[in-house]
Amino acid sequence: MASTKSARWAVGDTFEVEIEKVAHGGHFIARHEGAVFFIRHGIPGEKCRVVVTSTGSSFNRADVIEVLTPSPDRVIPPCPYSHRTGCGGCDFQHISPARQRQLKSDVITEQFQRIAKMDMRIEVEEVSSPLHWRTRAIATTNNMGKLGFYAARTHTVIPIEDCIITVEQMQIAELAARIWKPNMRIEIATSSQKERNIALASAQGKARLTEGKQILHQEVVGKLLEVSQDSFWQSNCSAPVTLTQAVLDFAQLHSDDQVLDLYGGVGLFSSVMIDIVGSDGSIVLIEASKSAACDATRNFANYCHVKIATGDVAKLLPRISVADVVVLDPPREGAGKVVVSEIARLTPRSVVYVACDPAALARDAGYFLEKGYSLSKLRAFDLFPMTHHIECVALFLPTNVLLPSQT
Repeated sequence: MASTKSARWAVGDTFEVEIEKVAHGGHFIARHEGAVFFIRHGIPGEKCRVVVTSTGSSFNRADVIEVLTPSPDRVIPPCPYSHRTGCGGCDFQHISPARQRQLKSDVITEQFQRIAKMDMRIEVEEVSSPLHWRTRAIATTNNMGKLGFYAARTHTVIPIEDCIITVEQMQIAELAARIWKPNMRIEIATSSQKERNIALASAQGKARLTEGKQILHQEVVGKLLEVSQDSFWQSNCSAPVTLTQAVLDFAQLHSDDQVLDLYGGVGLFSSVMIDIVGSDGSIVLIEASKSAACDATRNFANYCHVKIATGDVAKLLPRISVADVVVLDPPREGAGKVVVSEIARLTPRSVVYVACDPAALARDAGYFLEKGYSLSKLRAFDLFPMTHHIECVALFLPTNVLLPSQT
């Protein structure tokens, strides 16, 4: 049941309000007559007229419909579909790229303060151009067979003529000019080798390849990795190099290390660690996706000191008895308490955590602290310009070996 405060508001109501701060998820917080609103398309400090889009017991949602006092960081969105009734793929096109990164930094600070009770202030590093960075995309067709993307928080397809955050070799303009089957999901992927494949699926069905080859090839620091159509790969064209460099910098591997690569996918991080640990060391890569694990098996077929295990990380970790270094890149929900506990049981020298959700990372940082591992270093990367998403790489060390400069 809606609260008394929420009951005062109905969808379609409008009012003037000052935007307070950014919130996790691409929204901005404002308060009006005692009620909390999560607002899209604002910037902190702006005075705006907003329209209520939904109400709830603890908070309400609204969209900016008129900017009365604009922020100096407000810009004209480069994409014509970036507006409150348009494509919901980008959250921040109305904000200058530098301010986008500052807002993402604010989100990291807020999440760590609220969830982990840590004072964490970090610069979000620029990685790529704010446009033409995405190498993978999922589009949808409407009931007329026109290609587009969902409007925010709806299943309404907004037909498009192009998408300017995708890489040029994806050729979205050419794809948008086609007439497709109605109400289909279209998965488009490109590679560093200028390959492209397209797979189609019904709303709930498994995607079937319709164009290109099932396996694409991604080059990372001189190694060519096979990536199947339904295997995960980082979407920013600069992400593989950026993340692998950060992981190696934090891991400080030795030539005989026993390494765990958890949620290892097709082997992005293993591919840059394998030559460092050498034949005197070993890598165990654990991945739940059968497709990605099969790719990893092929990618490391010539390396006898790399073992691929397919299955749930939480279920397979108890079988592991030793690890000098652990690298993990969990899905958006994070690793969780069970996995963190199992990692700590192995008493690794260091844990390098790649995170796509600062809230999940903050929660898991608290779990690591309970198990005797403290957050030593943190870097954040703007791998998803124009959106609210952030990628972080964190280094956890045993608390009793932390240096004063690392606390």
